[in-house]
Amino acid sequence: MYKVTVRIEGMMCEVCEEHICEAIKKAFNAENVTASHKKGEAVFETPNEISKDEMKKVIDETGYKFKHMSVSKASNRQGGKKGLFSSLFGK
Repeated sequence: MYKVTVRIEGMMCEVCEEHICEAIKKAFNAENVTASHKKGEAVFETPNEISKDEMKKVIDETGYKFKHMSVSKASNRQGGKKGLFSSLFGK
């Protein structure tokens, strides 16, 4: 999984955040999508790498302005309590 942070210009409220989240979910099979108009960013996880051109196209089509994108490997999801107990009990 990849963790993507996108800087976006033009979001003014919670409705704007929802608009961005829905566009990202639809375009990239994304999970854990959040957006903040106060921070001017959206953060999400996706199983596939995304190019800046793909991201720019999706954001620009919403009417907001793509500014920047950073990508990193998402943390391992197995590390939480479920993973700990699963490893202790062999499940």
